[in-house]
Amino acid sequence: MAIGLFILAIIIQLAVVLAIFLLSLSRVTGSVVALVTIIVTAIISPWSLFLGIPIALLCLVLLVTPIRQSLITKPVYKALGGAMPSMSDTEREALDAGTSWWEKELFMGAPNWDTFASYSYPKLSEEEQSFIDNEVEVLCAMLDEWKIQHEDKDLSPEAWQFIKSNGFLGLIIPKEFGGLEFSSYAQSRVMSKIASRSPTAAVTCMVPNSLGPGELLMHYGTDEQKQRWLPGLAKGDEVPCFGLTGPEAGSDAGAIPDTGVVCYGMYEGEQVLGLRMNFSKRWITLAPIATVVGLAFKMHDPEGLLGNPQKTDYGITCALVPASHEGVIIGPRHNPIGSPFMNGTVDGKDVFIPLDYIIGGVENAGRGWRMLMECLGVGRGISLPALSTSASEMTYLSVGAFAKVREQFKISVGKFEGVQDATSRVASNTYMLEAFRHLVTCGLNQGGTPSVMTAMAKYYATETMRSVVNDGMDIAGGRAVQMGPRNFLATPYQAIPVSITVEGANILTRSLMIFGQGAMRCHPYLFDELQLLQSEDKEGALKQFDNLFFKHLGYTFNRGAKAFVAGYVGGSSHAPSFADTFTRPYYKHINRLSAGFALTADMALGLLAGDLKRKEMLSGRLADIHGHLFITTAILQFYEHGTKSEAERLHAEVALKNSFYTIQEAFLSFFDNFPNRMAASVVSFVTFPSGRIFTPPSDELKRQLGDTFMDDFEANPFRDYLKTMVYYNTEADDVTGRMEHAYQTLLNIEPLWQKFKKAEHKDSFEGLTFEDHVVYASQKGDITEEEAEVLIQYNALRFDSLLTDVFDKHLVKAQERNNPHSLENAVQQLTDYAQLKNEAQAKHGIVTNSEITSDKLAASDSVDEKIGDANPNHGYESDGDVEMVSEQNTVEEVRAQTNFGDTNPDAEALDHRHRDAASHLNERMSNNHSLNKTHTDKTSINPIESSDHSKIPEDLVIAKDEEEKLPTADTSDTKWQDGLRRDENDKV
Repeated sequence: MAIGLFILAIIIQLAVVLAIFLLSLSRVTGSVVALVTIIVTAIISPWSLFLGIPIALLCLVLLVTPIRQSLITKPVYKALGGAMPSMSDTEREALDAGTSWWEKELFMGAPNWDTFASYSYPKLSEEEQSFIDNEVEVLCAMLDEWKIQHEDKDLSPEAWQFIKSNGFLGLIIPKEFGGLEFSSYAQSRVMSKIASRSPTAAVTCMVPNSLGPGELLMHYGTDEQKQRWLPGLAKGDEVPCFGLTGPEAGSDAGAIPDTGVVCYGMYEGEQVLGLRMNFSKRWITLAPIATVVGLAFKMHDPEGLLGNPQKTDYGITCALVPASHEGVIIGPRHNPIGSPFMNGTVDGKDVFIPLDYIIGGVENAGRGWRMLMECLGVGRGISLPALSTSASEMTYLSVGAFAKVREQFKISVGKFEGVQDATSRVASNTYMLEAFRHLVTCGLNQGGTPSVMTAMAKYYATETMRSVVNDGMDIAGGRAVQMGPRNFLATPYQAIPVSITVEGANILTRSLMIFGQGAMRCHPYLFDELQLLQSEDKEGALKQFDNLFFKHLGYTFNRGAKAFVAGYVGGSSHAPSFADTFTRPYYKHINRLSAGFALTADMALGLLAGDLKRKEMLSGRLADIHGHLFITTAILQFYEHGTKSEAERLHAEVALKNSFYTIQEAFLSFFDNFPNRMAASVVSFVTFPSGRIFTPPSDELKRQLGDTFMDDFEANPFRDYLKTMVYYNTEADDVTGRMEHAYQTLLNIEPLWQKFKKAEHKDSFEGLTFEDHVVYASQKGDITEEEAEVLIQYNALRFDSLLTDVFDKHLVKAQERNNPHSLENAVQQLTDYAQLKNEAQAKHGIVTNSEITSDKLAASDSVDEKIGDANPNHGYESDGDVEMVSEQNTVEEVRAQTNFGDTNPDAEALDHRHRDAASHLNERMSNNHSLNKTHTDKTSINPIESSDHSKIPEDLVIAKDEEEKLPTADTSDTKWQDGLRRDENDKV
């Protein structure tokens, strides 16, 4: 009995302590509750005081201020103050720069889902949508990236003029200054669509709207500076660039050696107070054509001319200088990995500028680093993620089409599991990027400068794009490797290093910025504590630190208690009001992992202190946890506003599983490598008591998504949606339209094509070539003349879409590719193989194939002879089925084959050209391929005695103008319907 009461008392004590932490009671309230509990449990069992007395002593220490400060606060303050490195003004401004948004909720371990649900989902205004549908569409049609990159090394003069005169350089500038004043989401959409056509043009338009002086002027410029520069920037009369990086300063931009010294000098004939500038900038986009140059430099006032002799070093400052200013040297161009966007150097030696060239005037001297961190940080969340999303979406569309059209081993390459391992990544990662773009721009649309979120956006968007494009290259193989005007994937592949490097190199961004700055901006107490540790007034700082430190401890124990409970019973069930049965479990996982992250981050910050700055591998893993927590919420928000179709659910599920698995592995890797093994073991046990709980997507999920990846329209609404995000076309001679044209044609004739190909692979037809087989099948009545035409035409499109470019021996000029299967060349592919074979067989008394069966095509799907993906032992899904002409017996079937709206029997009867080229081919060459069904006449009735096609009369050659009159399988000029570019006769 006594033992039972003792156990009960101990359980009560531990439960109360856990409740105190879970309820986040204050220091005083929690201590009082604990003391009362100890007294009550002592009555139940005096032996419980073995645990109760230490708890009581701790409570008394916490309640008595002098004892608390002497035993805890002062030693901690001294230890942390010695462990933390001193901060320069520049570092302090960088850490304090920017605001926070949803990423702070996730960092703090208790996301408010009501807040999340209230976020306004980003949408385009009518004006923004019109601009994308018209101006952006026109610009994209003007761009030929192969010509830009390999011939002109620049945008065409017409494209440049169109960009300038239509406001592409002034998307962010307010309308009062002549700009378009678009939302962050609209900017992202504009850049994505341009990038889908030409990364060179996209970078050209991107820089003035993110890295250019316009953003700095809008937020910090004086009224005079705004009036002087913004109207010209909006109209394109002024072309800006911003000089930050140089030979000695890349990622460590705070170490720039460029200087501006306060002195007197001559300006416009008068002696004025200004700056003597010396600078050398490299890798500056738009520099070669810039008319105005933004410069970042370190400002010094050794003589105290600004009125404060005590302040000689002001720190990083930003100024705006006309490119034509005396002494400014716009140097030659760089060649950034072959992408010919304007990029070059800016130099100046002893260049004198007046003080009013400083952005914002003298009052902003020394505030340049903060200005750059806030304003340029916003650009990181828009431009490069937009380009990355665009590259991934074009990869999804083009590679998906390729995977469907390209056949090997008798099936589409997209059906192979090895390929589906890659295509499922392309699909899920593209879905993630589009979702990520929406949540990031949602935050930017609300104002503020969330620097941590934009750093996440830049890093994870560009790295994911690298993975997507690499997978696309693997899938497309030689079709993507061979350079030329036909290559739809090499351009984004080639540009990957640019995205990875600019606007904060990715290694630096992940290992230092995301968690380092995130801890400062997102932690509720850390930055204020750091300020107190660095304070010169130690006595006053200690009193404030005492209060702040114990609030911090309460926060840490609260998150630890939540993580502990979640580890055994799952995370909190809190979720947005719109959560459904599919998404609700994921919100629960996020609640659990967010609490675990808050506890883990506090352990790292508390035990490593300033050393964490050098533990970049650990910091990088914490960044992965924080970043992917944000990404999972983005996926869930995007799914909520999507179609919620089975296909979209597949995309979302695979993307979510990938992110949760990444978070888990980052946690466990962090614990495995944390220097304090005991602390790591305790926190690991609290957060993952049962070990790993997440697994990557299963093979079955990846197979399903790999199949969906090759679908379109209602079978895959996400692919249909992507067409509205990029410059989409189905032009047969376009770099991206060519493959899409073949793909869309295949979708419309797929049952017929699959049926025919299966029969062909079973040797159901006589002849050596595809054209032989089509003619044979047509003459046998297995397919109609119209079906023969469709097969020949699609085969020509298919073959053309798979052709790669060839060049002259100097690789200067791409040569025109001949398509041997085009309708005008199809007659050249016919052989007399069938005739010769049947004559020989008849001569030797051998039963011919035609006598064995007259309906071999109809039997091509018999159970015992299935091949390809129709073979149940093959492991692939069966393709669609179709009834051949011999099987179409009912009135309904005949009616279904007729489009009465397009029929004009009177005109057709009078116009011999209505008989298409394939029908002519069938009719005119029938003698060459007809079989002697009676086998009594062993002489050929074919007037053409040899296979030498040079002897074929000219009227047997299909004229080019006849080919152009051929109808295609729903590939007419495209029009917009319901926001999607669809074919005019599309019945889907």
